[in-house]
This record gives sequence, structure tokens and C-alpha cells, in this order.
Amino acid sequence: MKININIPETLNEITLYQYQRFEKLIRDNEPSEFVNQKTIEIFCNIELKDVARIRIADVSDILAHINNLLQQKPKLKQTFKLGVYEFGFIPKLEDITSGEFIDLETCLSDVETLHKAMAVLYRPITSKVKDLYNIEEYKGTNEYSEVLKYMPLDIAFGSMVFFYHLHNDCVNNLMDYIQNEAEQSEQVKQLLEKNMGGISQFTQQVKETFSTLMQLPNYQLKN
Repeated sequence: MKININIPETLNEITLYQYQRFEKLIRDNEPSEFVNQKTIEIFCNIELKDVARIRIADVSDILAHINNLLQQKPKLKQTFKLGVYEFGFIPKLEDITSGEFIDLETCLSDVETLHKAMAVLYRPITSKVKDLYNIEEYKGTNEYSEVLKYMPLDIAFGSMVFFYHLHNDCVNNLMDYIQNEAEQSEQVKQLLEKNMGGISQFTQQVKETFSTLMQLPNYQLKN
């Protein structure tokens, strides 16, 4: 009996929810043939009993292909359509509220809550003129998070990469400012020396968190 397998060709054909299911799978299980088969079940929308009937050589090829897709770092996409909604990325990040920023950083720290982070970054467009648009006022992470579980993964990844680089730029600019001030003030210099370790540690933690979210381990795809 022939088995039809819908192998995603691009990240756009994978949903954020599929990625979340996959991350939970590899977090809760040791590398095994079961994990390999479940990976194909998740990303190819095929029943597990049918995965077991696929040639082992084809299994390896499919897993390698999925692995390559998940290593991609796409660019930010400002708008996209999902169901009856057209979502837009926050037009002016400098206008982000403290509540939005806290929710965003909290939800970006765990793959299981990425859909909630996306509900901060993307909201339905209320008006649009060419490339300019306005989005709905923020009402909390639960407002559209369930809908955004099914957003294309390339858009989710693109926004995460963008926010990661933005965060790094902000930290680097802050460090440059402090160092410039330190050259002119002995008091600031002493404060800098006292707190440099904490700032550096925080920056490293941010880098490690985003690197973990954006990198797929290779080991679980080996047969």
C-alpha cells in the first residue's frame, strides 16, 4: 500500500504549534527511533503507524531535511494573514509599553509559551495604507495566542531573530554609554566595575536563551 507523505518544503509550511510539540518531544525523551518516528508524525501530518512502514533510508532523508529547515534564520516579516485575520508586527517598538515588554521577555524564554510572545509582537491590523498600518491595542497574551499557535514558523522565527538582535543592540548601546560616562566620572567608573559582572552575566543568559530556542540539536535525528 502506497503511503502519501506531506513533507514540508519550507518553514512557511510548518506551524509554530508543530514546533512546540516537537520541542516537547525531544525535551521529554531520550534520542531513539521512537523520537525519530514521532518527529515525522508531527511535521508530515502522518499517523505513527504509517511512519513505521517508511523505508529506513527515506526516514533518514526526511529527518535530515527537517533538520535543515529548522536551522534557518529567516528575516522579519511585518504582516501575514492567518484565517480571518491579518496580523501586523508592532509598528513602533520604541512605543512598546512596560507591560508588553515584560510579557514578551517572559514568554520568549520558553518554547511552550512562544505563541503568547507572538501575541505581543503581532496583533490584528485595524487600518492600513500601503505599507503603513495600525494594530489593535494590547489586551494581554491570551487575546490571540491560541490563534497564533498556527502561524507559519518562518514568521515566528523571523520575529525571534529580530528581537534577539534588537536586544543585543540595546545592551551594547547601554554598555557603550556607561563606558563613555565612566571615562568622565570616577563614581560612574566604580559603579561600572562593581556591576559589570552582573551585566555581562545577564547578556550571556539572554544569548544562551535565544540560541537554545533557535537551534535544533542534531543528535535526535540520527538513526
